[in-house]
Amino acid sequence: MSDTPFGFGLPPEEPENGDEGKKKDSPGGGQGAGGPGNPFGFGGLPGAGGPGGDNPFAAMFGSMNPNDLGAAFQQLGQMLSYEGGPVNWDMAKDIARQTVSQGTADGTKDASVGPAERGAVEEAVRLADLWLDDATSLPSGSGVAVAWSRAEWVEATLPVWKELVDPVAERVGLAMGDVLPEEMQAMAGPLIGMMRSMGGAMFGQQIGQAVGVLAGEVVGSTDIGLPLGPSGKAALLPVNVEAFGKDLGVAQDEVRLYLALREAAHQRLFAHVPWLRSHLFGAVEGYARGIKVDTAKLEDVVGQLDPQNPEQLQEALQQGMFQPEDTPEQKAALARLETALALVEGWVDAVVHAAAKPRLSSADALRETLRRRRATGGPAEQTFATLIGLELRPRRLRDASRLWASLTDARGVDGRDGLWAHPDMLPTASDLDDPDGFVHHEQLDFSELDKMLGEAAGGGAAKPDLEKDTPAADDTDGTDATDDKGDDKK
Repeated sequence: MSDTPFGFGLPPEEPENGDEGKKKDSPGGGQGAGGPGNPFGFGGLPGAGGPGGDNPFAAMFGSMNPNDLGAAFQQLGQMLSYEGGPVNWDMAKDIARQTVSQGTADGTKDASVGPAERGAVEEAVRLADLWLDDATSLPSGSGVAVAWSRAEWVEATLPVWKELVDPVAERVGLAMGDVLPEEMQAMAGPLIGMMRSMGGAMFGQQIGQAVGVLAGEVVGSTDIGLPLGPSGKAALLPVNVEAFGKDLGVAQDEVRLYLALREAAHQRLFAHVPWLRSHLFGAVEGYARGIKVDTAKLEDVVGQLDPQNPEQLQEALQQGMFQPEDTPEQKAALARLETALALVEGWVDAVVHAAAKPRLSSADALRETLRRRRATGGPAEQTFATLIGLELRPRRLRDASRLWASLTDARGVDGRDGLWAHPDMLPTASDLDDPDGFVHHEQLDFSELDKMLGEAAGGGAAKPDLEKDTPAADDTDGTDATDDKGDDKK
């Protein structure tokens, strides 16, 4: 868990004249929005260096041109007047777009997708779906293939980020109201309202910066193992696909095709395993429900706050005023999420490798590159870890991939993919420890259970009870049974 879950800083600056418009004090010549030591550009954090380290509001006002003060005060007014949900998503969207427009640390700028790039993506997804038909029994889930710019990715994925972040942000943001007695709530009403407004704005600022940085790195809509885009849309970002393959020594067509295979495989899984999305998002919500706040620390901090001193409130938030405790409920939810993500990513890894290996000479190299990229975690994982302590990382990706490959060898493609029919049929965390035991143990067969349930719904399963309660039926059955036994003896 980060020490500064509500860290607050300036939005990234818009460069006015190329490199000259970048911050002079940003390490690496303009990495203030995503440098190695500060991946989300959270300026003004304690210990983060740069202006405002000791005084967070100095980061907002101290180095500004007087002509910019009006805009700064307007932003502060928007923060304090916000009355929406736990996250100010309007602010998040604006800051994400600003971050995207500034470009990535390597100087790559966003650009509109042209017809040629759009056509290349559509062709790659079409070919990927043909190859996947031989590697999985799940049919295509890509109703349409789309090529997005980074800004379009932000617009398309923000609704899902909202669904993921709001439950946790709401639980943390309402923590004060949960711990204060009712009489104190009435007295502290204005302060609580102001803190909730500030909290929503600060969450919005961090999420916006993180999503903006993430838009500069993702290659599709399923990079983190969750379906961030609209259902049925296989998406690739041409500018990021090109950057991904730049130093790999692999032809761009092969890089694009391999990434299209991964995107299309994810789409198949989420389209034809209807319970999977709610299972993953439910684990995030379960994590949120398990959040508990250190009430003693919170009460102590609240008692010392001066409502007239917003800087004091800012410092309290930055020091982890609402920092959740690590509870058993959270650990259990996190374990479920990590296992589910490992199974999703492991299945995609195994299926894509089976489809690409016979056809792409670079399949092994691309597979290993993506495995390392996924295992080390990117901005998405860091976003959740920074804000709420939740890491979206398939820690056992390789174990899960080996298990799915072994299942293919032992049961075939249909037998392997059939396990997605019900969550209780999937491997567990302990099965990842003993993949051979899971692969070769007796398969669960739900067909008889489904048949019995169907008969019960239609009244067919009630006949045995009626027979037991009716003497005439007993006599008849007894005779029939005797006759059957006699026939058997004969």
